[in-house]
Amino acid sequence: MDHDIEKRFTVMIDHRRLNQSASSPLFTVFSITFIALILVTTLVRMSNFSMQLRSDDYSEVKIEIKRVIPHLPLSSEKDGERKNPIKQQYAQQMMQSPNLKTKEKLQVIEIFSGDNLSEKFQKRVIEFVGDGCEVNFVMTWISSAEFFGKREVLAIESVFKSHPRGCLMILSATLDSPQGYTILKPFLDRGYKVIAVTPDLSFLLKGTAGESWLEEIKTGKRDPGKISLAQNLSNLMRLAYLYKYGGVYLDTDMIVLKSFKGLRNVIGAQTLDPSSTNWTRLNNAVLIFDKNHPLLLKFIEEFAKTFNGNIWGYNGPYLVSRVARAVEGSSGYNFTVMRPSAFYSVNWLEIKKLFRVAKTEKDSRWVKVKLLHMQRSGYGLHLWNKFSKKYEIEQGSAMWKLVSEHCIFCEIGSAL
Repeated sequence: MDHDIEKRFTVMIDHRRLNQSASSPLFTVFSITFIALILVTTLVRMSNFSMQLRSDDYSEVKIEIKRVIPHLPLSSEKDGERKNPIKQQYAQQMMQSPNLKTKEKLQVIEIFSGDNLSEKFQKRVIEFVGDGCEVNFVMTWISSAEFFGKREVLAIESVFKSHPRGCLMILSATLDSPQGYTILKPFLDRGYKVIAVTPDLSFLLKGTAGESWLEEIKTGKRDPGKISLAQNLSNLMRLAYLYKYGGVYLDTDMIVLKSFKGLRNVIGAQTLDPSSTNWTRLNNAVLIFDKNHPLLLKFIEEFAKTFNGNIWGYNGPYLVSRVARAVEGSSGYNFTVMRPSAFYSVNWLEIKKLFRVAKTEKDSRWVKVKLLHMQRSGYGLHLWNKFSKKYEIEQGSAMWKLVSEHCIFCEIGSAL
């Protein structure tokens, strides 16, 4: 367009130079007026075109701003959103109501409250835990009963394999149900003493620092954090139960290897400093304490004071490590830290080696050494379910051997 205007303008100038009548005043005025008109028209058109460009530029910027996303999801999250319209709807609700997730988390606490729950809980515990128990074991289960699978059943089998006259109480509202009874019935039919009881968390925490923490969580004064509240409730519940009743707490992915009868006030080290052989990290997957033990009360106080729901393990393994280190050597705290070989002889990075048949001489030697350590000084084996749940037991593997020796029903082929 500009080129055509420029061409016409040039032609007019050349024509004026060639025209002899250009000396006429009338013709000169006409020519100047015509040229000015062309210039004004050109400027107006160029101005409009420039404004259009600027308008288009701003429009493009606005579009780009709308596309800015504060969190770029992983490809797996994108796939999940495409495949799951319910999840998309939930995400929209979360955008509209940011407190929805917190309210949803707090629902897990509501199942531990109700009419006369405290009275029912105390009565059932007292009736169940008595002199007839060789060792009093306790586990927690806050997930749905349908997720209590064969690995968890195997953990129960190992408890009674080593403690035929032991007692196992599972603190769980979901297993304290007809579905839970169905899961536990095979043990009951064989005469083993096992029960699932809905815990009264308020009663367990009464008179401890955990009581105020629970109230702050319920009223929204304390942030439950991103980590599963159920997981942190389990961390707290095991401490509160042991403080009130004493006994042996076990995670549901712990395989018992021998009797715990001679153990008192014990916690296991997960890692050691190779240079000094001093412990560097404890774990709370196994806790063996008398009731009213001061270390348990200290654990509960630390939980309530420093609770952080955004760091995995902070209120569990890291917590018991912090407190034990702080009171170690102090008068009034009588407890023993057992070496990793007692409960954690295989770490979570290497646990898969037990599930598979050794393919190399190096792996074969490693497995033999680990099995020897377990045989000599192991009381249990933590399976690190968070990492090992995807592994199946290969026939002839070390895990196959361990399960065969410590099972009751021995459904080894599909046990894990």
